Formats: sequence, structure tokens, C-alpha cells
Amino acid sequence: METTDVLVIGAGPTGLMLAGELALAGVRCRVLERRAETSNLTRAFAVHARTLELLDARGLADRLLPRGIPVREIAPAPGATVDLGELDSRFPMVLIAPQSGTERVLEGRADELGVPIVRGAEVTGLRQDAERVVVELADGGEESARWVVGCDGAHSTVRGLLEVPFTGTEYATHILLADVRLTAPPPEAMFAETGPSGAVVVVPFGDGWFRAIAWDREREQVPLDVPLPVEEMRDAFGRVAGTDFGMSEQRWSTRFLSERRQAARYRVGRVLLAGDAAHVHSPLGGQGMNTGIGDAMNLGWKLGAAVRGSGPPWLVDTYATERHRVGAQVLALTDTFNNLVLGYSPVRQFLQRQAVRLIVRVGPARRIVVGRLSGIGIAYPRGHGTHPWTGRRAPDVACGAQRLYEVLREGRFVLVDATAAGALAEEVEPSLPVTTVRARPTPERPDAMLVRPDGYVAWAGDDESDIAARLRHGVGRWCGSPARVS
Repeated sequence: METTDVLVIGAGPTGLMLAGELALAGVRCRVLERRAETSNLTRAFAVHARTLELLDARGLADRLLPRGIPVREIAPAPGATVDLGELDSRFPMVLIAPQSGTERVLEGRADELGVPIVRGAEVTGLRQDAERVVVELADGGEESARWVVGCDGAHSTVRGLLEVPFTGTEYATHILLADVRLTAPPPEAMFAETGPSGAVVVVPFGDGWFRAIAWDREREQVPLDVPLPVEEMRDAFGRVAGTDFGMSEQRWSTRFLSERRQAARYRVGRVLLAGDAAHVHSPLGGQGMNTGIGDAMNLGWKLGAAVRGSGPPWLVDTYATERHRVGAQVLALTDTFNNLVLGYSPVRQFLQRQAVRLIVRVGPARRIVVGRLSGIGIAYPRGHGTHPWTGRRAPDVACGAQRLYEVLREGRFVLVDATAAGALAEEVEPSLPVTTVRARPTPERPDAMLVRPDGYVAWAGDDESDIAARLRHGVGRWCGSPARVS
């Protein structure tokens, strides 16, 4: 029986990202993938600003950027356009990149870190005790690990074996997807149009092919297994957008049923769920892959600490509490988008669209919407009495010759010291996984931040007489061992 520290089930973006995080943390892991061949899927194509920041924190953003096309304006509702240049980020954009390209980047990193990816390995059973999980395979073999993470998609076998409820509903309108060539493509980097018959979207892949997406109310009852010819897609575009943009050759197509569901629990004993295995939702807003990569970044360093025995006993549980809340927020957001674009009540739809148009004209409200859509505004709950920055995304501040997100590439905590004395490094035990850097003080940020390996603030404080004692408490809490006591 093969044995390892962590088995990751599924080699999609979530599973590959998680495998890389575990390997970076020094954890032995293996990826089991049911598909025998490398995926060439292009279903997910939007990589939002926060996901690009997370990839940058591992040196991967610059590998992905050449594979995509940047879009710097988005429309959260018809007639309501916002400029992503407002984002306080190194990546004020949505990067349009095929899912297969993102997977290539993540798989390349996993290979560099020595992660075995076993293809053609179908999970059929699972049992666990207090110390270990055993996974049964379709070929009669078994593998065991101290932990298992199900990243095996919306129809997750792992979730089913755990009997975790996947509550929610199906959307009525099927989604038509096709990769096509266009002789007269739209001038916009990402074209979208809505009408009484539904909605259509065109996304360029940069290689002469375009992703055509249609929500066609007139064809919503066609069974999912019926082939989707290019003529049907042309007809949908003609009715909704008034043109099919010269749609011709089609290399791939499918009918897709969109759902709104979330796993009731993200952890059962030593088995966890992440990505689409934990949450699925309307593709409007392009949140699915981004949320899964966020899950992986949140879980990876925590599970790594648990395996090494270097983290506090409650650390792994914070994955479920933090990310289940984010998953619920994403479901609410995408459900709103779905109603805005495809709602069946014309009066309600009109009022909702007018409200969104008003929101994007008001600076603070617009920044909240863009922050939520881009992921920049995602924050985790902070404890009572903690600094207001606790749980927030850490900005990419200059730390001498490096940026914070370059320093984060080692997968360690980073203490950003902007105090006048600049001596906080002396308060941290050298054996702890904390790198200390200096930064310039600014009124917009705390004088000191302990940044988690996933780029969120674990602890923050201002330059006051007891900052050293408060830092020692914060480091001790998160790193599972007290900092030096003076």
C-alpha cells in the first residue's frame, strides 16, 4: 500500500495549487487524478486580481500573464461598467486565460517541487480512523495518508463517500459552451450582451479561437447529452446580440447545467473538501476557479503545519470556518449576477440593474463591489479586541529591495516592521517560520503586520509601548510556539 502525508484527489487548478503548497511546506503528498490524460479544458478562463496576487506570492503570476489577455474594465450588470484601474493592486485586471493554461503553470510548479501526479487513479472508497485515511481505488489498490483533501470537482466522489450534504439548487437555463473561430470578432476584449432570449459572451483565447457562451431560454429544455452544433450557437447569438460575429469552425462544444450548491461541512475527521467539491455556482462573475485557488492557498500552509506538528491544534479548523464563509459569500454574489442577467421577472430585473448602475457611480459603493468581484476585498473575521487590520488582505508593500509578495514566496510568515526602532525581529524566536522585513511607516497601514503565508494579516499593531509584548502573543498564537519571552 502506497503511503504519504497527504493525498490530494483531483488534478484541477485547486488540487494542483494545494499540492504545490504542501510540497513548499515540506510535506509529502501525492495527487490522484481520475482522468488518464492531461486536461485540455477551457471552461474557466477568468483569473481575478486577488488570484494573480496569490500566484505572485509563489512566483507564478509572471508565468501565467503571457498566456492570457488582460481585461481592465468589467460590467457587473448591463450598462454598468467599472474601471479595474482603481484597484490597489499590481494586477488591476481580469486575465483571460484558458483553464488548461493555468493548469499547465500549476502542474509545472508541482513537478518542480517533486509532487507525484498519478493519472487514471479513480477513487471508489474511503475509510478513516483517528490517525490515518485509506483510499480504495477502482483497480483494487489502496493508498493511505495522514490526511486526504477532495479537490475532485462538482460531482466529488470524496464528498459523496463522506455523505456530506451538498445543498442548493439548479438554475433553469442551460449554458451553451463552444470554442469557435470568428471572421468578424467584437472589438472588446470580452463582449457580453443580454436580451429577452438570454445572454451571450465572447472571450478571446489569443490563439485565433474564441470561447462562445450562451444562456438561451428558447433552448433551455434541450437534454444535456444532445450534441451542440455550431448552427445552434449561431442562432442563439443572432437572437440575443444581433450577430454571430462570423462564427465558423467549432473545435469543441457542450451543454452545461449551472448549479448553486455548497457542502454543509468542509472537514470530516482527516478528510477535507476544497474547490468545486465544496462549492459550485453560476459562472457569471468568473468566481469558480478563483475561489478554489483561494481555498488551496488558505489550506496548504495550515495543513502543512499540522503534518509537521508545528502549528496550534485549532489551525486546520480555521480553514473550514474561513473558507466556508467565503464560499457562501461567493454563492450570494454569483446568484445576484445570475438574477441580474437572466432573471425571469422583468420588473425585478429592471430595478436590480438600476440599483447596480447607481452603485457603480458612487465611489465607496463601487469599490466594495469591485473588491468583492476581484477578490481584493475578501477578508477573514477578526477576533474581539484585535487590530482592525487583522484578517485583511496584506497589500504588496515595498520591503527594502523586495516586495512583500516576493518575500512570501518561501511560504513563511512575514513580519513587516515599520516601527521607529525597527527592532521587532529581536522579539521572535529564530527557530519559528517568520521572516522579518523593514518597511516605511505610513498612516494608511499598521506600524507592524504579521502576514500569513497566504497573504492575509494574522496580527497587526501600532507603535506603542507594549507592541513587543503584543507581538509575542500574536506570534505564539499563530505559530504554535511562544516567541522569545524577555
